[in-house]
Amino acid sequence: MTRSGGTIRQGLNADARLAAIVDSSYDAIIGKDLDSVITDWNHAAERMFGYSAEEVIGQSILILIPEHMHSEETEIIGRIRRGEGVGSLETTRKRKDGSLIAVSITVSPIRNSAGEIVGASQIARDITAAKESERRIRLLMREVNHRVKNQFAVILSMVRETSKRSTDPAEFEQMIRARIMALSRSHDLLVTSEWAGASLFDLVQEHLKPFGHEERISLSGPLLTLQSNAVQNLGMAFHELGTNSSKYGALAADGGHVEITWKVETGPDARRRFHLLWQETSGVEGTAQKTGKEKVAGERKGFGTVVLQRVAPQSLSGSSGLERSPGSLKWTLDAPLEAIIVPQLGAETDGDISV
Repeated sequence: MTRSGGTIRQGLNADARLAAIVDSSYDAIIGKDLDSVITDWNHAAERMFGYSAEEVIGQSILILIPEHMHSEETEIIGRIRRGEGVGSLETTRKRKDGSLIAVSITVSPIRNSAGEIVGASQIARDITAAKESERRIRLLMREVNHRVKNQFAVILSMVRETSKRSTDPAEFEQMIRARIMALSRSHDLLVTSEWAGASLFDLVQEHLKPFGHEERISLSGPLLTLQSNAVQNLGMAFHELGTNSSKYGALAADGGHVEITWKVETGPDARRRFHLLWQETSGVEGTAQKTGKEKVAGERKGFGTVVLQRVAPQSLSGSSGLERSPGSLKWTLDAPLEAIIVPQLGAETDGDISV
């Protein structure tokens, strides 16, 4: 009797432990009969689907399955009746409030003491986060693919335009290398943010850093998060302006200064517009450009001029102006704000920040 009683108590303890494990599981565990009627429902199932056990036990499991996917349950029950299980099925289920949830389910037959199949045990795991990660990865890969193809086109244009204006192979190689490195700097900023955009401050500083003289460069304007297209095209413009300034302009002359400012204004049509100004002075008027010419705005248009006057403004649905005079150069860009900033996220601050 003692042994028998101990066996009974051990059986009860085992059942209690099993029930506790099922009840405390993070995954939804659902029991159902061969007619797809719910017989068991743990707390995780309640959290996942929004139904209490009282609401669903005795109901068809089809209340959890979107109507267009009901045939899926028919196939699952068919496999269970044949003694087969469902190892891992990624699918969609429906919550009490009607919202959909991505789940991975496993289904196994339940047998009675005689070995007959009387139902099924189903475990469902929420894979919404994993699916969202997969979606973001696919989106990023498409974006990267698009940007890489776009950069290939830009590089081909660089090679073509630069070759037209260069007779020295060494100079040609140097200019192409510098421009590709500039594209790389913009690319690095976008990769760091997972292609979400980049700060205009960061973009300007990143492209002017190779030219030095940071103490002679000032930046002023609201904090803006640029979308990827603006990052690439403004980056190209800043590189060309910086290159020109370091060779022939303010950064090549003692006492020269570069001032970059931007602002956002509302136009007459109630649309918000982005205005940027690059203003540089060479210190000693009339003597700073020792070459006697301004490469960016010279009569013979180089690739830099093409970028500033056509490529950058057109790609941003805007317009630009390029003016030069002895000892100074000014480039302006005007474009609709929506072509510049990341939608909703890229908003200007209430006050300007200067560096």
